Amino acid sequence: MTTLPPPGLGATGDVPLRVNDVHCHFFSPRFFDVLGRQKALPGEAPGLEVTRLVGWDHPGSSEALADRWAEALTSAGVGRAMLIGSVPGEEEQVARAVARHPDRFVGAFMLDPTQEGALTRATWALSQPGMRVVCLFPAMHGYLPSDPRVLGLVDQLAATPGAALFVHCGVLTVGIRKKLGLPSAFEARFGNPLELQGLALRHPSLPILVPHFGAGFFRELLMLGDTCPNVLVDTSSTNAWMKYNPGLTLRHVFTQALAVLGPERLLFGTDSSFFPRGWHAAIRDVQLGVLDDMAVADADRQAIFGGNFDRLFPRTRTT
Repeated sequence: MTTLPPPGLGATGDVPLRVNDVHCHFFSPRFFDVLGRQKALPGEAPGLEVTRLVGWDHPGSSEALADRWAEALTSAGVGRAMLIGSVPGEEEQVARAVARHPDRFVGAFMLDPTQEGALTRATWALSQPGMRVVCLFPAMHGYLPSDPRVLGLVDQLAATPGAALFVHCGVLTVGIRKKLGLPSAFEARFGNPLELQGLALRHPSLPILVPHFGAGFFRELLMLGDTCPNVLVDTSSTNAWMKYNPGLTLRHVFTQALAVLGPERLLFGTDSSFFPRGWHAAIRDVQLGVLDDMAVADADRQAIFGGNFDRLFPRTRTT
């Protein structure tokens, strides 16, 4: 078990601010190997060449990467994080990371529900300690959330105690694919948050987390969240989608999200992913600056940056 870092300070300088990150990508060796094969790179471990081409560190092993993430979070004063498997089939690697640092990580894994065996993989993954979240990327894999295969998956997920659903909506870009010159035929039409309304109403007790404020479908996300109390939002990344809304600022986004959803349904995230950059502290600093400028109450700030994460993913007590 690793030791949790001391919390930072709140805006007033006297109230500890606990920071948890609900959006970190776990780029395991499998992730890079998958990209290497798509790039048609030679060898049994093409991921090594991928990391050389993009100038990133190769993780070495899932266990070594888990240790590095734990160290990075400690250095940054971050308590816990959700690690996301970022290609289908990466759930085993994430499960090993969570098992290695169960007090620091919650496990999430990408699943393509159109693939054969998806339900079986989901069942296995969710049976592993600390694996809690199924991540869907409809724009990437080309399906609507109303697809019967999705409905079956979500029915199973809703019957799993402590589980949650993550659905990437809006515009989707994968930076490393651009660096490698790989195609990204992702169709944003599959990622309209309103397509989730049926799932949210069908399973009102299942938490459904939408990242990046809807990544370009902000209005639609607010409509969804206003009608479905089980929909949560993460604040992660640079939120560059704001360029599609002339004049929109991050302050406006936070103001409207707080007005419609309330602070109890916003969860801080960074979209951190690769090393040597590690944990993306600049995202935290920008968002804290915005909340400071808005004079958001300390209790609401505490909820967004840490409390809502701990409420959604309470620690499992062991004896």
